[in-house]
Amino acid sequence: MLHVNENYAKIKPTYLFAEIAHRVSAHLEANPGAKVIRLGIGDVTEPLCPAVIEAMHKAVDDEAGRSNFHGYGPEQGYAFLREKIAKFDFQDRGIDIAADEILVSDGAKCDCGNIQELFGPDVKIAVGDPVYPVYVDTNVMAGRGDITLLSCTAENGFVPSPSDLPDEGQPDVVYLCYPNNPTGAVATKPQLQAWVDWANSRKALILFDAAYEAFIRTPGIPHSIYECDGARTCAIEFRSYSKTAGFTGVRCGYTVVPKGLCAYTADGTPVELRPMWTRRQTTKFNGASYITQRGAEAIYSPEGQAQTKATIDFYLGNAKLMREALQGLGYTVTGGADSPYLWVDVKGDSWAFFDRLLKEANIVTTPGAGFGRAGEGFIRISAFNSRENVIEAIERLKGVL
Repeated sequence: MLHVNENYAKIKPTYLFAEIAHRVSAHLEANPGAKVIRLGIGDVTEPLCPAVIEAMHKAVDDEAGRSNFHGYGPEQGYAFLREKIAKFDFQDRGIDIAADEILVSDGAKCDCGNIQELFGPDVKIAVGDPVYPVYVDTNVMAGRGDITLLSCTAENGFVPSPSDLPDEGQPDVVYLCYPNNPTGAVATKPQLQAWVDWANSRKALILFDAAYEAFIRTPGIPHSIYECDGARTCAIEFRSYSKTAGFTGVRCGYTVVPKGLCAYTADGTPVELRPMWTRRQTTKFNGASYITQRGAEAIYSPEGQAQTKATIDFYLGNAKLMREALQGLGYTVTGGADSPYLWVDVKGDSWAFFDRLLKEANIVTTPGAGFGRAGEGFIRISAFNSRENVIEAIERLKGVL
């Protein structure tokens, strides 16, 4: 008979944001005509910038004739985009990353979930708590239950340290995400350097999710794990255009796997991970579309850089307004300065607070409990919305809270 993958029984039957959507749908059914303001899921609201639109229109025209038509592209991504990424995101920042160490994909979420296919079933994992659910769920689906939760609290600024690891059974892989989802916290270079030093000393691996690096405005905060000495030999980095340039519906991102970065066989033989990830992608993925990649390339033009920065600054302006309003109501808020997320201490049941804001203010947030045990007592608020809606949401919050 056909057997299921029983590891699926070990995860919650409903993904966090599917549960939120279910509750919002039930609320709207009970309250027809209610104007709901969605500050929950981190989906962008502003349109793609003009430089991207122009490039994608031209790419569509390319597909209209034989001379410039593109069918299957290279699974690793077109050279025109990989070279721009290497120059603008890394080399211009003094970071040694080459174009052939970059693999373009349809988004960081997929890559964060798929990367674990490169590792053995007995690999020990560590994640922050609270945590982006994909890191945990994809490993549990693969049969890995040995997951260490690193406590991220107000006391440590929501940034764990290698000193927090247990003396016995230390992990082989650590997921780090900064600026952090969900807390909005950022990590300093010394904090990240400590993890790099630990990983190199243990022959461990850091999986660094930098999906929100474009929101960093504080000088000195690292945009990449590769700003740390020795990171090339112990870290893989994920990047996304979803929040950088509003590509949540277009779908494009990339993963950096440096040459020489290795994992090991049971007898200690080093195996380079870049060829493995290339093999995985060329087998299971046909690449992001030509049209999409031309749009992503346009982000790096002078016009694209200015236009995407302006949009990010707009979202950060939303975050600033909400942060100041919530602080004025007496709430402790993390994030919102170098991140589009605000992590609000509600000092109570996070799902109950979510339901209260939904029912009494028609505002959708994200309950912290959905990100793990340490998220209980918090809600996450997203700054992705129109300025008009954000101002209205603030007035509603003042009326309820």
